[in-house]
Amino acid sequence: MIERIKQLILPILLGAVFIGGLVIMFSGGDGNSNGEISTANVIIPELSEFGQQGKGLFDANCAACHGENAVGTNVGPPLLHTIYNPGHHADEAFLRAAALGVQAHHWGFGNMPSVPAVDRDDILQIVRYVREMQAANGIAPQPHVM
Repeated sequence: MIERIKQLILPILLGAVFIGGLVIMFSGGDGNSNGEISTANVIIPELSEFGQQGKGLFDANCAACHGENAVGTNVGPPLLHTIYNPGHHADEAFLRAAALGVQAHHWGFGNMPSVPAVDRDDILQIVRYVREMQAANGIAPQPHVM
């Protein structure tokens, strides 16, 4: 009886392992096919002066949730993600989110509170930093599709 169970289960297990390997292989090699940049693979570009100022502001006001180099944390989403490309989230979306907060709509992290410590000029610098990081990591503008 046990031999018969082994004969039935072994091919199923081997098939599952094979299919899992194919999924990983065809999703970019690391199992990450959801549009975000892996922490290990993030490219740090030479930032413009405006981008460098934005990085300082980002590190002080945003990185606690959105992560070092904008790769996300367990409490906030990665901004180095295709969902935040300029065609889907224009610069104005970042301005509004920081000024007014935003209800959760793409992620399960909960609502984002406003960030009163930054003003419009600060946010524009932060957005410049994020856009320079996105461009260096292959996140290009794409048309918004519903």
